[in-house]
Amino acid sequence: MSDISRRSLLAGAAATALTAVAARAATAEPARTGRVTTNPVWAAPFQTADGFAGTNTLGQNGTTGGVGGPVVTVRDTETFLDYCDRNEPYVIQVDGIMTFSSKQGLRSNKTVIGLPGAEIRGGGLDMYRRQNVIIRNLRFSGADDDAISIQQSSHHIWIDHCDLSGGADGLIDIVRGADFITVSWNHFHDHSKTALLGHSDSNAGQDTGKLRVTFHHNYFNATEQRHPRVRFGEPVHVYNNYFRNNRLYGVASTENAGVLVEANYFENVPHPVYSGYDESGPGRVVQRDNIFVNSGAPQTLGTVVEPRTYYAYTPDNPSTLPTTVPAGAGVGRI
Repeated sequence: MSDISRRSLLAGAAATALTAVAARAATAEPARTGRVTTNPVWAAPFQTADGFAGTNTLGQNGTTGGVGGPVVTVRDTETFLDYCDRNEPYVIQVDGIMTFSSKQGLRSNKTVIGLPGAEIRGGGLDMYRRQNVIIRNLRFSGADDDAISIQQSSHHIWIDHCDLSGGADGLIDIVRGADFITVSWNHFHDHSKTALLGHSDSNAGQDTGKLRVTFHHNYFNATEQRHPRVRFGEPVHVYNNYFRNNRLYGVASTENAGVLVEANYFENVPHPVYSGYDESGPGRVVQRDNIFVNSGAPQTLGTVVEPRTYYAYTPDNPSTLPTTVPAGAGVGRI
């Protein structure tokens, strides 16, 4: 069993945690509109982030989101954005389709979790100098900018079991000194610019020594590029992902980033791993234990700081990923 599978063993702690959260919810402050309830309709078992979002640093004991605050269920866009913008911790359960434009702010100490059928359509969520945020079980479609933006030294963010597609720019952009982030068990599909780490070749001063991100058990299906594309960040750990039909490339390490690409499965990916891309200079990249099917040869360069410097993990056998990742990634699977 991998360390990732250990999350399923937290059920006992989950019941205790949810009981405490529900008790707090019963005494929550009155709703500001009539379209919210403080009685949880449904709550996923409390689970902890692994990878970089699970590390104890920068004053955070891992990433816990809104646990300890009230559980609220929101059913309209105005109420949803209101709770996202509050300073207090909340577990925000999204019931229905939230339609808005542009990126809207999401403050610290929040868990945003979708109920069955929940979706954010047309806009995105922006974490600007925030920390301790969890986004789970949400569908993002057709954003007019980035679907999820994590920036300006935001840290301890966990994006898990989401479905992201379409839109005008990136599905997930992690930029401007953001740090200690995990992106896990998501389904990315039908898009070009998938995940960007570091927005500019000229931003070394802010990004060097930051942008430490784990990508694991994601399904990159019919997405063209940036799985992720990295500038400056080290280590970026890309493991146990399933790459399928990625027309331009899989992973790109540029501008002296340090990326470990480990135990992934690449299928129909002409350029699975790049060092350097477009006008950006080369980055260091190590590949090990990957499987390449009808795909090109990976580029590698130099050495990379080992993620085990920060956290323990045991990769799954990559030959299992074409079965396990599509079955487990995306919404409705937590």
